[in-house]
Amino acid sequence: MAKKVVASFKGASAKDITKVIKMVKSPKTGAYAFKEAMIPNNKIKEYIAAKEN
Repeated sequence: MAKKVVASFKGASAKDITKVIKMVKSPKTGAYAFKEAMIPNNKIKEYIAAKEN
């Protein structure tokens, strides 16, 4: 039987973090991939604007 992984964030800091899913195109193959990250709310625009290599 598979185990379910649960990440829990408790406390006041839980409201300050957002899960961001970004689509990134590979320069080598041209295929798209998704990157997931837990980012503080005040850094979201910077993360999305940053180019991935």
